[in-house]
Amino acid sequence: MPNNHVAQLIKKLEDQSTEKSKLVDCNFAINEEDKFKVEALAELFHCSEEQLVADLLHAALLEIEEKMPYRAGTKVIRVEEGDPVYEDVGPMPRYMAIKSRLSKITQCA
Repeated sequence: MPNNHVAQLIKKLEDQSTEKSKLVDCNFAINEEDKFKVEALAELFHCSEEQLVADLLHAALLEIEEKMPYRAGTKVIRVEEGDPVYEDVGPMPRYMAIKSRLSKITQCA
C-alpha cells in the first residue's frame, strides 16, 4: 500500500507537531480561491499560513515524485530475475538531473 502523504500531513497538523527543517523564503502569487482555502485550513489547524503552505507543498511534491511515470526505453540497463530492465526515458531521469544540478549550485553558493 503506497504512502498517503496527505493523510500523514493531516495527522501532523492535528497533533500540532512542529518539524525543524531548512527553510528558504519563497514569494509567489496564488489564486484568490486557493488563498481563502489556505487561510481557512491555517485557522482550522491553528498554524501559520506559511507553515501550512510549506507542508502542503512538501506533501504534493512527494506525491508527484511517487507518481512520475516510468517509460521504458530500448536500452537494457540490467537484468533482474532473468528479465531485462530498460532505461527510464520518462521525465524522472531528467527531473533528477535538474534537481541534482540545482542542489549543487545551491551548495556552492
